[in-house]
Amino acid sequence: MRRKLVIGNWKMNGNRAANTALLSGIVAGLNDFGADSAVCVPAPYLAQCQAELEGTALAWGGQDLSVHASGAYTGEVAAAMLRDFGATYVLCGHSERRAYHQESNALVAQKAVVALAAGLTPVVCVGESLAQREAGQTEDVICAQLQAVLDALQAEQVARIVLAYEPVWAIGTGKTATPQIAQDAHRFLRNCLANKNAAAAAAVQILYGGSMKPENAKELMAQPDIDGGLIGGAALKATDFLGIIQAV
Repeated sequence: MRRKLVIGNWKMNGNRAANTALLSGIVAGLNDFGADSAVCVPAPYLAQCQAELEGTALAWGGQDLSVHASGAYTGEVAAAMLRDFGATYVLCGHSERRAYHQESNALVAQKAVVALAAGLTPVVCVGESLAQREAGQTEDVICAQLQAVLDALQAEQVARIVLAYEPVWAIGTGKTATPQIAQDAHRFLRNCLANKNAAAAAAVQILYGGSMKPENAKELMAQPDIDGGLIGGAALKATDFLGIIQAV
């Protein structure tokens, strides 16, 4: 049985004092709710996470990484740098990176490969816009996004990724896909994974990312193919983040 996973994406938020309060609040409230948990934080705060979270049940990771190992790439963060600060996870292809930085499916696939090579777990994000959903293109869009990654991986590597379905129309809008809409997308994605490696597909955690809150988390995570959440706004409040983890 797949263990649930809840990852908080802080996006471009935080300061040292607020981070300490948030992290200490989460750690103090963590129990064995049957879920793993992590926070993906802005790169400047990785050292703080390492200092404050080492030895706790809360893992941490980055929000992006470079496909380059080192060199003249100003502003980029290498996979080895993330590992140097004890990161476990790294987001690859978040919808905001795709939209604001024009990250292509091919680039996202490269990042996933680089992350795996460095011993990181890539959290590969896929999702459709409202216009694409209304045009009936959801499956075509998320299949193309995922397939680019699968084409770049060896079959045995599939089990080492985490997948996150984040309908763009439900991120930061207050709208949430119904449990059935979310489940349908998750099941479709698991079937796509199975075409590459059936055994691995059964083990891959697929997270829902789209305005998950304590109030709707239990019903969403009760769906058979929803294995947790990639949490945005609710990850910035310890009580809300813990409420989602407890909903497992």
